[in-house]
Amino acid sequence: MIRSLLVANRGEIARRVFRTARTLGLTTVAVHSDPDAESPHVIEADTAVRLPGAAPSDTYLRADLLVQAALDAGADAVHPGYGFLSENAGFARAVLDAGLTWVGPAPEVIERMGSKIESKRLVEAAGVPVLTAVDPVTEADLPVLIKASAGGGGRGMRVVRDLADLDAELATASSEALSAFGDATVFCEPYLETGHHVEVQIMADQHGTVWAVGERECSIQRRHQKVVEEAPSPLVERIGGMRERLFDAAKAAAKAVGYTGAGTVEFLADDSGRFYFLEMNTRLQVEHPVTEMVTGLDLVHLQLTIAEGARLPSEPPASTGHAIEVRLYAEDPANDWRPQTGTLHRFEIPTEDVRVDSGVETGSVVGVHYDPMLAKVIAWAPNRTTAARVLAGALTRARVHGVRTNRDLLVQVLRHDAFLAGDTDTAFLTRHDLTAPLLDPDAEALAALAAALADAAANRASARVLGRLPSGWRNVASQPQVKVFGEHEVHYRVDRGELVGFDGVHLVEARPDLVRLSVGGVRHSFAVARAPGWSFVDTAAGSAAFEVPERFPDPATRVAAGSLLAPMPGTVVRVAVAAGDQVAAGQPLLWLEAMKMEHRVVSPVAGVVTELPVAPGDQVDVGRVLAVVEEGS
Repeated sequence: MIRSLLVANRGEIARRVFRTARTLGLTTVAVHSDPDAESPHVIEADTAVRLPGAAPSDTYLRADLLVQAALDAGADAVHPGYGFLSENAGFARAVLDAGLTWVGPAPEVIERMGSKIESKRLVEAAGVPVLTAVDPVTEADLPVLIKASAGGGGRGMRVVRDLADLDAELATASSEALSAFGDATVFCEPYLETGHHVEVQIMADQHGTVWAVGERECSIQRRHQKVVEEAPSPLVERIGGMRERLFDAAKAAAKAVGYTGAGTVEFLADDSGRFYFLEMNTRLQVEHPVTEMVTGLDLVHLQLTIAEGARLPSEPPASTGHAIEVRLYAEDPANDWRPQTGTLHRFEIPTEDVRVDSGVETGSVVGVHYDPMLAKVIAWAPNRTTAARVLAGALTRARVHGVRTNRDLLVQVLRHDAFLAGDTDTAFLTRHDLTAPLLDPDAEALAALAAALADAAANRASARVLGRLPSGWRNVASQPQVKVFGEHEVHYRVDRGELVGFDGVHLVEARPDLVRLSVGGVRHSFAVARAPGWSFVDTAAGSAAFEVPERFPDPATRVAAGSLLAPMPGTVVRVAVAAGDQVAAGQPLLWLEAMKMEHRVVSPVAGVVTELPVAPGDQVDVGRVLAVVEEGS
């Protein structure tokens, strides 16, 4: 019987496993790197063990440190979560060799199914249709998809359409795979431009019972990583007999290797219902909550009891209703999905109608070392349309201040006619550009005005406390106040409580944290919050974050024209040019590694590289000059 459980992971998944462990009366043990020392998963655990260092390779990917942490803390079982070493047979073997209970399939099974190359061979022998690996790659094989053999989550994945790019993309994918999973092995398979990513949740006990719990559709992806997942699949619902065929294939794959515990068999399907095995994830999936919400099961509870030897009933419970999950990321969809870092000055998602699984809270720091997912937000309803509506509403009302996120994109996906019609294949975000903010330019301008009025109210309140005149005070007002919020220069004047110069816009109330404006007879509320250098405005229609410039900027912070600045902290892993080189617009100059991914830094213009002050291996902070490109020849 398990009494004390160590979760060999961090963030959201550690908190999720701890939540179930507490309901079972288990003692919970967290591990943490140095940047994670004050993270919510560490604070919530009964005990915690430090893993010295920051990089995953020094901490969460060190099987020896994790096993020793379990022994030191008196844990008798280890749950691997997902990512990191969750599909590492060597780690599972080390846990068992230490006399601990491993919450997952046997190491031999992980070895076979954890390798995408070996797993395809095994399931094909069991009669499951597969996409065969391509080696060597020829012109006739293009396009191909490079994939990491040992992991997933979009890391170590690259689409190659030109044979000349193959070697460079293989090197990048291999480097990402090594950083994220500790295994640099990659392979190529045919790339289907469109399709449906459909997966089956498997639960299997140690006595031969195998459940196909239900299917999920995870077709809406960016950079080959899922952002919206749902159960059941709209495609499977539409095509008669497909669910039975999927379930039979998934159970055949699991039985072929004597699988135990929770696992997911992933397939790529076309519009006609034909499907091909992609991989089997020998762990719990990020998107497992949608299956829990339509079945009423606690999959972590089942994992733990199966690890203790319990039997499953002969059949799983039936699914009811529809559940949709979205992944809220700290990233900028309009800027090539670039990860964002910074302090979360506020993190509030209304939970009345949705489930929120999160690894962060107000005050958390989003760093460079790990995946930028902030939370998973999940809604259940009797039907798909209502689930989408409820989820979109909760996201719109969320207050996330301090880092740019993909929240607006998620809301637009959930409200899009194509999504609501079930037209959700893997090219959805390529076909539909949803990177614009929820607030249109006019609404954003009103939000900027509200920010200015709230700022003035805050100045007045501060002046009263200090017993002095407020900033901008005039005995006889003649000129408007001018304030800059992001790209908006706001000119305003209030005379006897009324805005001057704004036709149809009337001031109802202005407080430091709340402004109410009547626009064309319709009253609108603007919740306003401030942090150093920023003003955040939340409305019923969406949110805006405005950078507030310093009144007296330090001249030393100015940079030369044409400077390319580091968009995030990271490590320079490769440099493709030298000072004096002629470059084209869009040409890669160097690569930064951050958040377990490599990010290209490209030249914005055609010109000459006049400065290149960084080299491979350099650690850079946000705003560091990486290169200077002088436009022209």
